[in-house]
Amino acid sequence: MRGAATLRKAPLMNMITNHMPTEELRALDSAHHMHPFTHNNDLTKKGARVITRARGVTLTDSDGNDYLDAMAGLWCVNIGYGRTEPADASARQMHELPFYNTFFQTTHVPAIALSTKLAELAPRDLNHVFFASSGSEANDTNIRLVRTYWAQKGHPDKNIIISRKNAYHGSSVGSGSLGGMTFMHEQGGLPIPNIHHIDQPDWWNEGGDMSPEEFGLERAQQLEKAIQDLGENRVAAFIAEPIQGAGGVIIPPSTYWPEIQRICDAYDILLIADEVICGFGRTGKWFGSETLNIRPDIMTIAKGLSSGYAPIGGSIISDEIAAVIDNCEFAHGYTYSGHPVSCAVALENLRILQEEGIVDRVASTTGPLMAETWHSLADHPLVGETNIVGMMGSMVMTPDKESRAKFASESGAVGLICRENCFKNGLVMRHVGDRMIISPPLVITPKEIKTLGDRARLALDLTYKHLKSEGMLKAA
Repeated sequence: MRGAATLRKAPLMNMITNHMPTEELRALDSAHHMHPFTHNNDLTKKGARVITRARGVTLTDSDGNDYLDAMAGLWCVNIGYGRTEPADASARQMHELPFYNTFFQTTHVPAIALSTKLAELAPRDLNHVFFASSGSEANDTNIRLVRTYWAQKGHPDKNIIISRKNAYHGSSVGSGSLGGMTFMHEQGGLPIPNIHHIDQPDWWNEGGDMSPEEFGLERAQQLEKAIQDLGENRVAAFIAEPIQGAGGVIIPPSTYWPEIQRICDAYDILLIADEVICGFGRTGKWFGSETLNIRPDIMTIAKGLSSGYAPIGGSIISDEIAAVIDNCEFAHGYTYSGHPVSCAVALENLRILQEEGIVDRVASTTGPLMAETWHSLADHPLVGETNIVGMMGSMVMTPDKESRAKFASESGAVGLICRENCFKNGLVMRHVGDRMIISPPLVITPKEIKTLGDRARLALDLTYKHLKSEGMLKAA
């Protein structure tokens, strides 16, 4: 138990409101808490960072250190931390109806109200919602949904779903299979059958001598070739994030999405837009599909739906798909589908985003300022390229801007050094390989945007100095 027997006992509420010393908290965490996407033995040696409170865009740890959270938790805290309204909505709902399921021909007011609100916000004919507790669950739903849809239309063999390499759609067996991250597929027998992956639209790393526009077309046309190779009668759907998030905030060239849309339309393939990260204002519109002019048949939602204040996700489905599914008993669902407390919190979150004009402000004011600040970092000797849409951005670090070279060191080594320098200077900025990414709360102020830029530049300076002293500024 890694020393757990030596730890003093403490009442649970006492631990929460008046926490124990950091070292004791770390020891308890190590003894009992298994972290996601973590080598837990390595974490035990280092000790977890214990976050105890947060306000606005600022996190505070158990030692009193403050951090500007440029990742909005895990891409999700769109309205910022510490809003009392979602807590109040949660308490009211818990007192009135803390739980009831939506099985057995039963519903409740929060699920009705939230699905109605989402139909109002979603584009075009996306008017139906199947609720889940997370994006992973929602994408599992989508696998069964599209396969059931085609089976109901008399095409049971039309069951292959095409996705992209380096895509992230969740970490359950189904959603992890949809994703295209090799290291995830190496554990647990993934991917499941009838999931096919094509290359991602990452021009910086994979574009070679092509222009971004040429590259965007080439990568999109891989979808057409895959459909032809697999058989149009076999391919059910294509799933993709409008902008790849966990893959490194990869913004596709301008030619990519129009060609993808043309191909899906031409071959009668359902298009699933995974909006788990891009949705609810992150790109300056309510959905990334609107920003990039995509016409999906299904949108996956989670994260910003409640700003992370309560677990909730779902699939927003077109009229045509819903009409077909409604003709059968769709043998699928979750205990917490449309949980009343999560729905109440999500409704309050959407009210705040809408009534306070937060999404509009990202489009008109803070988003352009964030872009100016972010692009100003491109002059740093370590930065090869900066990209940003709304409040999600990336920068690629390189030893040679002209050749778009990778570092000779193991992929991610430089990114990890930069990430640690960010933390040391009060900034949460994530690394994906040697690419640094941001996704701050949508409520970040102009002053905080300047602070983010200043701290990011300082982290780059410290990283550059470290690489130079260690002889790591070498191209592969």
